[in-house]
Amino acid sequence: MTKKKLLKTFKKSLGLFLALSFLGGSVPILYAANSFVVCIDPGHQAKGDGKTEPIAPGSGNRKARVSSGTSGVATKNPEYKINLEAGLILKELLESKGYKVVMTRTTNDVNISNAERAQLANEARADMTIRLHCDSINNGGKSGSVLLVPSQKGTYTSKIYKASFHYATCLKKALQNKGIKVNGIFERSDMTGFNWSQVPVVIFEMGFMSNWQEDRMLSDKNYQKKLMEAVLEALETYKTEITPPPHSLTN
Repeated sequence: MTKKKLLKTFKKSLGLFLALSFLGGSVPILYAANSFVVCIDPGHQAKGDGKTEPIAPGSGNRKARVSSGTSGVATKNPEYKINLEAGLILKELLESKGYKVVMTRTTNDVNISNAERAQLANEARADMTIRLHCDSINNGGKSGSVLLVPSQKGTYTSKIYKASFHYATCLKKALQNKGIKVNGIFERSDMTGFNWSQVPVVIFEMGFMSNWQEDRMLSDKNYQKKLMEAVLEALETYKTEITPPPHSLTN
């Protein structure tokens, strides 16, 4: 392309941008291949830490730093193991698409509290934090995934609610398109990892390890990949829809 044609194209693009802005329309956000940062937090760890930490900055309420999670009724596999397996699959998928990925952990033998995990995402200026977990309940018939987001009216989370909820709706749709049951999107104000976060964050409870069939599915690498492909597809949708731009582009 000649210099003259390049200048002409630039002027056209600038004119369209200004027109959309003047008319109040949405202006598409263009990303460099590695400009979107995703923090993956595979929940729990091999050994829980019962020492306490504040559930929010400056809060007098305290909770255990981190637990080891649940385990499968059929497989007996620990949740922390499944979470990491899925997280490493997601890391590979995201990096293949040009995302910059930050992992809170890459092994099970760590001791990283929930607040510390949130702070890692903050320091990375993540555009989205995906916290991977599995559910368990005293009802073997319960199945399906659950999506948790920071509270809209939470003292510490109101600023990150909109983007977090937006991504959760994208993920819900992506999962349902793959035939995966989603029980709903629920707000939480009592979660340390949410309250310490300064960046958008969603907890993806991938399924119930208390359900015999679903527990076995959660240990299957092909099913894990299916779940993580939905996470990626939802991020691809989210990137084109979110306004204002994600965190790393506004700081």
